[in-house]
Amino acid sequence: MAKPAWLRVEVGVEQAFVGEVRRILREEGLSTVCEGARCPNLPRCWGSHTATFMILGDICTRSCRFCAVSHGRPLPPDPTEPIRLAQAVKKLGLRYVVLTSVDRDDLPDGGAGHFAACVRAVKEKVPEAKVEALIPDFSGDMEALRNVVEAGPDVVGHNLETVRRLTPLVRDRRAGYDLSLRVLRTLKELNPRIFTKSSLLLGLGEEEAEVEEALWDLRRAGVDIVVLGQYLRPSARQLPVARYISPREFSAWERRAKDMGFRAVLSGPLVRTSFRAAEVYWELVCASSST
Repeated sequence: MAKPAWLRVEVGVEQAFVGEVRRILREEGLSTVCEGARCPNLPRCWGSHTATFMILGDICTRSCRFCAVSHGRPLPPDPTEPIRLAQAVKKLGLRYVVLTSVDRDDLPDGGAGHFAACVRAVKEKVPEAKVEALIPDFSGDMEALRNVVEAGPDVVGHNLETVRRLTPLVRDRRAGYDLSLRVLRTLKELNPRIFTKSSLLLGLGEEEAEVEEALWDLRRAGVDIVVLGQYLRPSARQLPVARYISPREFSAWERRAKDMGFRAVLSGPLVRTSFRAAEVYWELVCASSST
């Protein structure tokens, strides 16, 4: 299926700037999802001093059928990663940092302790930086979720990814639609003042009524920020795209989600969870302080 014109994006950004960012990342032995996913939003995010880092290695213990991340037996967590991450954030002058990770079912806490250590390290080294934690489900373990929340991230996200019917087809068997909703509810219960976030990929074969059901489920879970984007097949090994959603349809979903009461909605073909993350955060902070 040929990609429509609205997905053909030319990525252009000043090369000296990109080179400097990449040099510092290599010095600290870090990688960003921005580069790894060849994200077309990279110029805008890096230009606004925002970056998304992948922690806990690049090998996932799960095998979701929409994702191109390698799966298998990962290496133990690197205890130096939190400080190296914090040093890179300081050197780069980042004002907003998104941390995400592979699933680590091999670890007793699913990697939550390491995730929390990375959040704390950035907060201590660069107090002015805001941190968003885009977490796995940690198998729904309450103490693991509490560990991350108590580290003090400004936003915590966990992606629902798809509608209920497609979850067994799209996601690993250890993931789950109701498990993800429970995680999101728990995050809000642990800290009602924290902003929570989730996203859906469209174009996997979902029906309109199923998307609406998923959005209502996210609202009932207390989610503040919802992100809707187009599923793009990473390689021939992943699920094919069932349909390309037009920009007009994404705009319609944005209006419907706002009417449902989400505090912020990002919806578009190339939108991803970390897209405009800093802007949305500050908009919510300003809105909260004015009420």
